Amino acid sequence: MADSNEMTINLVVLGKTQTGKSAAGNSLLGSADFESRLCPSSVTTCCSLGRSGRILGLVRRNGCESALRVRVLDTPSYPHSALSKEQVRDMVRAALAQHFGEEGLHLALLVLRADLPLCPDESDDTVQLIQELLGPTWKDFTAVLLTHADKAEEAGYSEETYLHSASSTLLSLLSSVQHKYIFLDNHNSIIKEERNIVLRKLLNFIQRNNYQILLKHSKE
Repeated sequence: MADSNEMTINLVVLGKTQTGKSAAGNSLLGSADFESRLCPSSVTTCCSLGRSGRILGLVRRNGCESALRVRVLDTPSYPHSALSKEQVRDMVRAALAQHFGEEGLHLALLVLRADLPLCPDESDDTVQLIQELLGPTWKDFTAVLLTHADKAEEAGYSEETYLHSASSTLLSLLSSVQHKYIFLDNHNSIIKEERNIVLRKLLNFIQRNNYQILLKHSKE
């Protein structure tokens, strides 16, 4: 964030296989940086960093408009069809240190499917991985992305009625991260206006966290 006319936010997407992590990353970047397709096995096998262009109209600092840049680290899923938990954890930890070790991480986005119920064992695995990666303050730096929200909407659920009917596991998780959550459609490419709405919500979460960054992964 050295340039006063420009602000960069650093994000990492984490979650289970076929939750739409890579697609969500592409939506945030407004690009197709990450491979995303339906597959009977885990598609993402390594970490990769995507960068957006300059985005205008979202950030004002000291009364002036600033450009926003978004950097997203895509990661292999956990559980993974070909990698152990230790392999995924070590790979993501190394990538966080490499890409965000100096500037820091603003938010980890835990990606869950809105069209599938969240059960206790599933939540425990992913949350444990996030705790190991981010440390004791993980709740302050984690938000939940509920993908495939278009399918929930097609089934007649608004965001309010969806949360009213959600499992206690999901509600407990959302409460633990101070209700930082976003519903995201999984169309191939969301329109610019929808993307800006999502980015504004992420900026709001970061602002609520006083623009703190997680510097745990500094380079050796």
